[in-house]
Amino acid sequence: MRTLAIVPIKSFDVAKQRLADSLAAGSRRSLVQAMFSDVLGALRRTEGVERIAVVTADVAAGSIATGDGMVVLHDGVSAGQSAATEIGIRYAIDQGFERVLLVPGDTPLLNPPDLDEMLARCERDGIAVGIVPDRHGTGTNGLLITPPDAFRPSFGEGSLERHVAQAREHGLVHRVEALPSLEHDVDTPGDLAALWDVVAGSRRGAQRTRGALAQLGRAGARATGAGAAVEA
Repeated sequence: MRTLAIVPIKSFDVAKQRLADSLAAGSRRSLVQAMFSDVLGALRRTEGVERIAVVTADVAAGSIATGDGMVVLHDGVSAGQSAATEIGIRYAIDQGFERVLLVPGDTPLLNPPDLDEMLARCERDGIAVGIVPDRHGTGTNGLLITPPDAFRPSFGEGSLERHVAQAREHGLVHRVEALPSLEHDVDTPGDLAALWDVVAGSRRGAQRTRGALAQLGRAGARATGAGAAVEA
């Protein structure tokens, strides 16, 4: 089944404002760029993904999204994640893709074999909407939609329950798909602390994010849920 992965990404310069009390601007930018690069790397290694569409207005993000199987779609409005994913969905329809996978650019632990298993499982079971929760069980860190225009994404606080209710309302076969390697995104200092703990406990994966966190550690930062700001 032809699958397009859609990754919306804000400008590196304005991303992760909720981390401003923990990390200075330059450190946030480096971390966001590293996480985004790891997500793209994981998707490139996912056999079930034919192409990756990055939706952004950021020139630097666009310059990272190069190579075979990559396309950059300009986000001229920058109206948020849901609006950005709709740009990708329209592209998928125009290009004849049979389904889309929406993934945020701050989930660097994503494991390609796990994702391939989920893609195959959903195809086998005829799942129209596969919803991957975040670590809190309230947000959505992955959304698989078949066909691409069968469902309108609605990200933000409480999106997991909202997506389930919407799929049920439209009579779509849906399932919440547990995918541990996709449950860690980074919005708050607490999220950063949780990611840091996972990375510290393993030597595999998320190599660019691992390097960015190591650099923060050398600068005297350690995510504890609050933390002191690191100089850029």
